Amino acid sequence: EVVVGDVVMLEPGDQVIADGRLLAASDLRLDESILTGESEPAARGVGEEVRSGAFAVEGTGSYEVAAVGADSFAARLTGEARSFRHPRSPLERAVNRLLYSLVVLVVGLGAVLGYSLYHRHVHLHTAVATSAAGVVTLIPEGLMVLVSLTYAAAAVRMSRRGVLAQQLNAIESLASVDTICVDKTGTLTESALRLVEVLPGPSISEESVREALGVVAASASARNLTLQALADACPAEPQQVLDEVPFSSRRRWSAISLAGGAFYLGAPGRLPLGDLAEVAEERQRQGRRVLALARGSGPLPDPPPEQPPPDLEPLGIVVLAEELRPNVRDTIAFLRREGVEVKVLSGDAGHMAAAIARDVGIEVGGVSEGDAIPDDPAARRSFAVHATVVGRISPEGKKAIVEALRAEGRYVAMVGDGVNDVPALKSSNLAIAQGSGTQMARSVSDLVLISGDFASVPLLVAEGRRALRNLQRVSKLYVTKSAFAAFLILTIGTSSDAYPLLPRQLTLAASLTIGIPTFFLALAPSSGPWRPERFVRSVARFAVPAGVVVGTGVVAGYLFALHDLDLSVTNARTVAVTILVVCALYLVMALEAVGSRRRSTLVAVMCTVLGGLYVVALAIPVTRRFFELTVPDLGMIVTVACACAVSIAGLALCGFSLYVARPASNGGAS
Repeated sequence: EVVVGDVVMLEPGDQVIADGRLLAASDLRLDESILTGESEPAARGVGEEVRSGAFAVEGTGSYEVAAVGADSFAARLTGEARSFRHPRSPLERAVNRLLYSLVVLVVGLGAVLGYSLYHRHVHLHTAVATSAAGVVTLIPEGLMVLVSLTYAAAAVRMSRRGVLAQQLNAIESLASVDTICVDKTGTLTESALRLVEVLPGPSISEESVREALGVVAASASARNLTLQALADACPAEPQQVLDEVPFSSRRRWSAISLAGGAFYLGAPGRLPLGDLAEVAEERQRQGRRVLALARGSGPLPDPPPEQPPPDLEPLGIVVLAEELRPNVRDTIAFLRREGVEVKVLSGDAGHMAAAIARDVGIEVGGVSEGDAIPDDPAARRSFAVHATVVGRISPEGKKAIVEALRAEGRYVAMVGDGVNDVPALKSSNLAIAQGSGTQMARSVSDLVLISGDFASVPLLVAEGRRALRNLQRVSKLYVTKSAFAAFLILTIGTSSDAYPLLPRQLTLAASLTIGIPTFFLALAPSSGPWRPERFVRSVARFAVPAGVVVGTGVVAGYLFALHDLDLSVTNARTVAVTILVVCALYLVMALEAVGSRRRSTLVAVMCTVLGGLYVVALAIPVTRRFFELTVPDLGMIVTVACACAVSIAGLALCGFSLYVARPASNGGAS
């Protein structure tokens, strides 16, 4: 019912329902944490802007509505949150580049093979079988299925640890992150406070100050966050309360009268500090919350004035800070060891956010405020790289920092929980939301920490690296098959000889040497390099020589059996399939030889079993007839043995050996 131009009244507990500008304000303080992330209520005066979503916690006021509906700040954020977002992970981009290259190869070699078959006037039935065997083998048809399966398995494992993956590539993507931007409140800290230190005044013991603090906190009729922190740190038995002045943010002090005297607790500017004034100022500059404790001799003033009585005796000061989330120090230490830079983007003041950053172990370099973010793109990128903590930052400022870091080539993750984090979450490479955060933040995120535990991040990184390592390895086998198929097309496919492999025979060989092994290898624990840089080059350096060497052995054995032994095409194809299976299984073992000794042994056992399955397929008449194979005679067995020996020797010369130098102490799989 509210339209632009209406005047809306505000009282404590009311929500700001539309954007506008204050016409009147009396001690008005707004909780804007859902919009800005600032943990403390903000004081607002006449002429200042208020935004929908904030709550009035103290005072009264009225504002003239300036924007409603789609024009309001909250609606614009909601519209941005609803826009589709699916950033590609580094591995996905690398696999896409690989697939584009293979598409070019398929089109080119397919045209060569088709022209050769047409030019030789090959019978249609034979041409179709040859084309299918040649071209389809070029396509790594199981690779994308395996990538999706690996992502899904990782997502299931992490869901058991309280992490919801809303994008399948998110866990792998986290392993590539080099910069994490975090919000202070809700990510590094909780809503509770903690006691950092108690500093007594001259000739007063710290024990007596702690005892007084404990009694005040235990005896108060109502505990706020400050009194709860004091009660937790200084436990004491409550005493009978004679009189009490509750805390007010306007007065900034409270008092309680007990049998042992009256105690005043408040801001340093309200209560006397004595010789501790400089220390209190220094702690405030460091971003700490400082309270002064004083004792009075007379009764409490009624009604309570703006200023407490002047004749108070200072007892000491209390230094407080926000409570750190469990295990957050260990998480930050892990990220630093892994070379991940952590930046704090907070709605609180920069010096307060910097103090918390130091507490959790972040090496604080530059500390800035949000209004210092440059408008020039180049200057903004430099600002984003060098700033470790940015305080008083708006949602648009967070987004600008994230985009500037991405423009510098960083792979950026954003961790947030509020509406104010939504623009930055949408702009990041990887968006992570706290489970206790707003629905809007959770809906746009790739990962949701359901338990709200930032300590889950190391587990996510380990899971992502496992997926990266395994997928990088198995991809080499799929592309080796493509290189092998290309070699066959360029040699036998363009000659007058019959093609050495039928489509069904390739299916049998590929299932035993690639399909089944890679299924287990992709989901198994692993160790070794994990970054996807130069992925295509790394895969090609393995696949091309391996495919050519295996192809050479298969072609040589096939032609020798066909022409020199004068065998039938079916017998010669049996020789070719057998050579392919043996060499490919050797290649699987050579690929995994760089892993732990236990993993290499298990892979060798698996390859032995798969080789046995091939022998069973040859021995059973039904499967032998279906795959158009024959029982090998002595000449075929000798040909297979010689061709396999030559091919395996060639693979070993290319560096694909079963024997690799291992460190003296093997850490095992991770």
